Amino acid sequence: MQSQSQGRRLDAVPGPFTTRTPRVAAARRLHRRRDREQAGRFLAEGPQAVREALARDGTVVELFGTPAALDRYADLAATAARADVPVSEVTDDALAALTETVAPQGLVALCRHLDVPLEQAVARGPRLVAVLAGIRDPGNAGTVLRTADAAGAGAVIFAGEAVDPYNGKCVRASAGSLFHVDVVRAADPLAAVEALRAAGLEIFATTGYGDSDLDDLADAGRLSAPTAWLFGSEAHGLPDELTAAADARVRVPLHGRAESLNLAAAAAVCLYSSARALRVPRGTRDTAGESASS
Repeated sequence: MQSQSQGRRLDAVPGPFTTRTPRVAAARRLHRRRDREQAGRFLAEGPQAVREALARDGTVVELFGTPAALDRYADLAATAARADVPVSEVTDDALAALTETVAPQGLVALCRHLDVPLEQAVARGPRLVAVLAGIRDPGNAGTVLRTADAAGAGAVIFAGEAVDPYNGKCVRASAGSLFHVDVVRAADPLAAVEALRAAGLEIFATTGYGDSDLDDLADAGRLSAPTAWLFGSEAHGLPDELTAAADARVRVPLHGRAESLNLAAAAAVCLYSSARALRVPRGTRDTAGESASS
């Protein structure tokens, strides 16, 4: 009787591939943004990212793995094989060339770009959207994407000169959430804001100098409406034209002595404030208040 690993290897693309194998060399070039754009492909490394990528039909083009990793994560290799995704054994050196981490976990998925047109994302009626306007740090962008997914956002829009969502660090920081939400790339942030407003979403711009307090908005019930949050870079914040275009310019209250919150923390506070408000039926808070006072 064949072992599970033997059965898997018979179905795999012949290997192990090395750094000189053309398919490995081509995939390796995807560390560069220019090559990712030209190919419409990117790399997702590690079992968590691979698992989430395989769960999204038609996303994974090829699965690379060391023999040890393909044995350890035989379920993922089997899932790929069932989806007619080639499973390619690679040497340790080849795997290292495909990854950017110090201690890679032995698996890399070659994936198709996931871009959803803005019009399509808006037509799906998301009640919560995160707009990353000019955010250049891939770790921050990936963390906000992960938080937006956890908070129930339907779309994350990378607007203007924002980082490439398929940057390796951004993909890793998203911890698989890149494959869960609509990822939109919008060249014109103002046009994206107007499209969201036309779809019925309120537009809130985050700024430390905002004239609206997040807690006050929550107490007034304004967070229970469909909302798009605008987040800018830590270094420069949001452009003036975007803050001016928003329905409210919102600051996160600081109750202690900290000067500010970093981008990822502020985004988490705002998105989860909206998530909580969206989960509470309209009028519930008023009813509870009436019951307490009666």
